[in-house]
Amino acid sequence: MLKESLNHVVPFEPVTLECLLGLFSEIKLKKGTVFAKKGEYSKNIAFVKSGVLRAYYSNDKGEEYNKTFFTENNFVGAYSALITKEKNLIDIDCLTDCTLLVAEYEKITMLYGQYPQVERLARILAEQFFVRKEKREIELVTLEAKERYIIFQQEHPTLEQLIPQYHIASYLGVSPTQLSRIRAKK
Repeated sequence: MLKESLNHVVPFEPVTLECLLGLFSEIKLKKGTVFAKKGEYSKNIAFVKSGVLRAYYSNDKGEEYNKTFFTENNFVGAYSALITKEKNLIDIDCLTDCTLLVAEYEKITMLYGQYPQVERLARILAEQFFVRKEKREIELVTLEAKERYIIFQQEHPTLEQLIPQYHIASYLGVSPTQLSRIRAKK
């Protein structure tokens, strides 16, 4: 699964791929487990084999705002904290039981000099992440809630059956009541 996903982004030489894959090890996390905690330093990046995680902000009042969801065949990590080596500004936790392939981010970056394909992979994944993030930010400020909900359904067709509706409402920037109304009108 990871091997195919990596080769889909960058066609790897077998030796490079083997070296990169060797950095990952499988872990299983239960629903509710924290993968990255706000205020702490992150070391790991992971590939989601199964399950759903969310990245979210929380304010001093304890209100949470879902930033993004990480689903099967995607990478998860507190990217800005990993890159800057500063404390996490977000939390990432498991919304379902998850199986992850985890690697230390620094060990991956240490391969860049010797294996240019690994650095190319990181650049392409960062570019894809940036494009998705920008698209979402534009949608949040330019589209109506109903339009954002339709896009959510297209991009995450099975997620509504896996996670509580209040998480989806938070992701869309609406209240659970507003989401119920949108869903009723559909």
